[in-house]
Amino acid sequence: MTEGMMADRRFKPGMLAHVAAGLQREPKRLVPQAAFIRAQAFVNLGVAEEGIGRGALDDVDRDLALARDRVHSSLMINPRDSFLWLMLYSLVTAREGVWSDALRYFDQSYATGPYEGWVSLRRNRLSLSAFSLLDEHQKERTVAEFAKIVDADFTGEAGLILTGVGRQYSSQLLDGLESVDVGSRQNLSRWLSDNGYKMQIPGVELPDRPWR
Repeated sequence: MTEGMMADRRFKPGMLAHVAAGLQREPKRLVPQAAFIRAQAFVNLGVAEEGIGRGALDDVDRDLALARDRVHSSLMINPRDSFLWLMLYSLVTAREGVWSDALRYFDQSYATGPYEGWVSLRRNRLSLSAFSLLDEHQKERTVAEFAKIVDADFTGEAGLILTGVGRQYSSQLLDGLESVDVGSRQNLSRWLSDNGYKMQIPGVELPDRPWR
């Protein structure tokens, strides 16, 4: 189970629950303990998220508790797993909202993996969803991470962030792009134009076209 797969989350309904049951039966001796526990954590995270998405309230608390136990166990083995720190934040806030201890998990994800592509894509969305609750350092970090996403040419993903969860903070996000490679800025401007959005990217002329 990779970070990219978890970020994408394209699974058939019920598939992850089936995988989780299989991992429960699987002899741990067949794979290294750390890898086995990490795989369990990823799968149980997916089961919990699937339950939240379905609104299956009877199962959510149980699934969240099990997922948190798995994540904690994996982080005890490898405390530098930035994706699992992010998922711990996501699990806690799913039921308890954003609060100081939850943001501490978020900070740990940044500290242990500030430049991991698939982690950054999901983390940036989560960060922007809580943007009004962040302190100034955390806000600056969020804006800088978005700039790195653009600079890494995750153009479509950056466009969806900018026009989705980041729309109300677009002025801050766009201002943060001044130091990004001009080709990457042009790619984002083109994506926005092609999808009907009129946003001024620093250092890039707006195309001359009718806007929806």
